[in-house]
Amino acid sequence: MAKAKSAFVCTECGADYRKWQGQCTSCQEWNTLSEVTLASARPGSGATTGRAGYAGDLSRDVVDLSNVDLSEVPRLTSTFAEFDRVLGGGLVPGSAVLLGGNPGAGKSTLLLQTACKLAQQRRILYVTGEESLSQVAMRAHRLQLPTNGLKMLAETSVETILAVADREKPEILVIDSIQTMHLEDISSAPGGVAQVRESAAALTRFAKKTNTVLLLVGHVTKDGTLAGPKVLEHMIDASLLLEGGADSRFRTLRGQKNRFGAVNELGVFAMLEQGLKEVKNPSAIFLSRQEEQAPGSLVMVVWEGTRPILVEVQALVDESALGNPRRVAVGVDQNRLAMLLAVLNRHGGLFTGDQDVFLNVVGGVKVLETSADLAVLLAVVSSLQNRALPKELVVFGEVGLSGEIRPVPSGQERIAEAAKHGFLRAIVPRANAPKQSLKGMEVIPVDKLSDALEAL
Repeated sequence: MAKAKSAFVCTECGADYRKWQGQCTSCQEWNTLSEVTLASARPGSGATTGRAGYAGDLSRDVVDLSNVDLSEVPRLTSTFAEFDRVLGGGLVPGSAVLLGGNPGAGKSTLLLQTACKLAQQRRILYVTGEESLSQVAMRAHRLQLPTNGLKMLAETSVETILAVADREKPEILVIDSIQTMHLEDISSAPGGVAQVRESAAALTRFAKKTNTVLLLVGHVTKDGTLAGPKVLEHMIDASLLLEGGADSRFRTLRGQKNRFGAVNELGVFAMLEQGLKEVKNPSAIFLSRQEEQAPGSLVMVVWEGTRPILVEVQALVDESALGNPRRVAVGVDQNRLAMLLAVLNRHGGLFTGDQDVFLNVVGGVKVLETSADLAVLLAVVSSLQNRALPKELVVFGEVGLSGEIRPVPSGQERIAEAAKHGFLRAIVPRANAPKQSLKGMEVIPVDKLSDALEAL
């Protein structure tokens, strides 16, 4: 009898090896390799390597790209404008979307609300592998959602799910969650790298073949990343992350990968008793400032996907009692903060080498672009000098190593967003200054860091 073939797969990054070893050379983790039995090809499955095995594929017609009709794939709305924004305009038929997040972030709630509303006009199949049907029904009743028309299935076997989906022919298939699904041919436990990879691959093939929208729920690991990201990121079309702690009622939905829209698009939701409710004006919730302006507080304009958002950055500079002063940054890159402090010392004449510097972006927003450089430095200067900045001031701009203020994309839209929220002054790069003066807004263009410090 032939010996079954096996491989060793890393549970952290998904890299596979022919034999066991103590450390994974891809992610440098120890004792993460687990043995996986490889399923052999079944007779007649078409998995042969010979030319005859591909006879069916060779008979397909080759189509010129210019002749593809784009009207055949209209987007489906998710009933949430913020959800559609992150997706790039809506759900694309035949696409696979992975929705991840921490426990309690609201992944199942968001998809249940979407499924219940869409089920009034479209065929939806909601598969739950973690909860019973009664538990899902109780949540839908608590959220006051319409439950008629939504097809439910409590199952973890991928083979059974595909058979039911082939019979029901849904337009949207929801899997909650992919970590609970398993294939009979894979010997590893559900949630393992092999099961997650093969289960997602089988479901994705079904979605592409039948032009069905596939929505997958993914768990996060202890370090805050999606479980098995290297396994799933290549086979899915969009990866979304729902962020938000238990101490905050606001949730942010960020696109990390999207083949049909912009990456790093941000959608904001509020968790209420009736479930998630989209926030039309995110800048308003991030600008809940005190009446009396405190030193180290400043408003900046960041660009998230396709729109500007006003957020507040706070800095605290205090004399250090340690030989090595601390540099703590929440919401921005800590290494970039250290670099900006060096620029401030060299080209601004302000020394912070003996000071502890703490930086925080209010509201839990993570700033991934360089337009926050100038606002960060001016907030640090405000705290260092213990002088409050004007409340009607808004700042954005990138700071170079030679002290120059570089322009950032979409400068005109950022200034217009600030003016809409009542700000009267703006310190911006000279290249981003509007050619015509704005009514009620004083724009101060600067070329160097020293110019920005003089403008204060």
